[in-house]
Amino acid sequence: MDYTHFLDIARSAALEAEERILHYYGGTLEIEIKADLTPVTVADQEAERIIRQRLSDAFPGHGIIGEEYGSQSAGSEYRWLIDPIDGTKSFVGGFGMFSTQIALMHGDQIIVGVSNAPAMGELAWATRGGGAWLNGEALQVSTQETIEGASLSTGNIGSLARSPRWQALGTILACAGRTRGYGDYYHYHRLAAGQLDAVIESEVNILDIAAVSLIVSEAGGVFTDLDGNPVGDDTRSVLAAPGRLHGRLLSVLNEAR
Repeated sequence: MDYTHFLDIARSAALEAEERILHYYGGTLEIEIKADLTPVTVADQEAERIIRQRLSDAFPGHGIIGEEYGSQSAGSEYRWLIDPIDGTKSFVGGFGMFSTQIALMHGDQIIVGVSNAPAMGELAWATRGGGAWLNGEALQVSTQETIEGASLSTGNIGSLARSPRWQALGTILACAGRTRGYGDYYHYHRLAAGQLDAVIESEVNILDIAAVSLIVSEAGGVFTDLDGNPVGDDTRSVLAAPGRLHGRLLSVLNEAR
């Protein structure tokens, strides 16, 4: 199936939201703390409204689920997932490692993903079966197969630290060739580009990762939760890497279960 029209509208929506986001970036903003203890600003809210309007106008029968304004026709065959500013703390702090995440699901499959990082000048996208791209250049994960040779990044891992797998993660980090903690969109773009070999996170939701999961997968990587399950509405953790490396990392993590 040709997903070009969906992709074009999603990219257009992300770029329209970018203008509002950059309008506020670097300024003084009032911050509200939501029930889940995460921050939200007027920039998050306005950006999501822009994206919702663009998607609703183009696809009135589609469902929309957003970080700030919840669900609209969520039971529809097609569902858009929006995180207008993933990395609000970085945005508020004047640190450019934040992004807009837009994905489209058809049933339980993610078919379009757009990840736009306006402060860093990175627009990545993918369609199912159509490959992954960053600023118009094709993406391909690395060919790294061993933990010892891998460059690995961790994101939010607080819940992993409280689990039996904490020791297994320590074993992985001790063996890995290079370790970093980039977080948010940034390590997924690097992974898809072959500049990083693996990502591990234990505190995410589907709005955070839907788009980047497709981008990494279409770049040739394997993107699952820490149990090896495919990405879905209930996904709360990530293990992403090229195929053989993913299998080796999963095996070490599963030894601790």
